[in-house]
Parts: sequence; C-alpha cells; structure tokens
Amino acid sequence: MTVDSIKNGFVIDHIKPGNGMKIYKLLGLEALNCPIAIIQNALSHSMGVKDIIKIDADVSLDTAILGYVDPDVTVNVIKESKIVDKYHPGLPRELVNIVKCKNPRCITTTEQELDHIFRLTDESKRVYRCIYCETASKK
Repeated sequence: MTVDSIKNGFVIDHIKPGNGMKIYKLLGLEALNCPIAIIQNALSHSMGVKDIIKIDADVSLDTAILGYVDPDVTVNVIKESKIVDKYHPGLPRELVNIVKCKNPRCITTTEQELDHIFRLTDESKRVYRCIYCETASKK
C-alpha cells in the first residue's frame, strides 16, 4: 500500500486500533476539502497494530478530542514535508461539547443552549462527569 507524503498538515500516529474512525468523526474531518488518509491496522513494532490519520492541510486540531479518545497518540506537525513538532495530547481536564450528557433529567436536556461540560474525575480510569448532574460519560 502506498500513501503519498504530505507537505503541510498533520500525521496522527500510534492510534489504538479501531479509534481512527472515532477520531475522524469527532474531529469533523469529513467536512474538510483536502486529502485525508485513514490507515487502519497498520503494522507497528511497539503496538502490534495501530491506526494512522494523515491530513494534508494546515487545519486546527482539537487536542481535547484526541486526548479523550486516545491520549497516547502522537501528533506530528508537518511543514514543507518535514516534521517540525511532535506531541502527545494527554488527557484533557475538561471536555466542552465533545460528549453529551445521557441523563434525561440533566438540565442540558431542557436547556438546549447550555454547553455539555464534563470534568476529569478519575484519571486512572479515565472517568469524566457532567458538571451539572455528575453523570459519568461513557465512550
């Protein structure tokens, strides 16, 4: 399989298998008008298999989404076909409008204009809770 290199954009690497499409959808990448490659189950020396997303455009990435779905991913920033920066997003402390509260009695179900805000309450188990009703989010 051959996937062209990118000139300016991002390579999201070391994605746990199966999370590539989740990241693609949550980032809204289908709305972009640029080349995007999603590689699933690529061989990896350290992980066995992994997913990879290549975006050939200088767009803004929501690192909270990346950190929520898979905090161990590696984001490579590409400029003029060279890696100029590399980082891991880590777990975000707060999620705003990334997940929605599932509690039917939560105020966010009746007050439509309220942001859905979740805070990290248990880092080891990656548990986020709604700030309004304390309901835990489920991935």
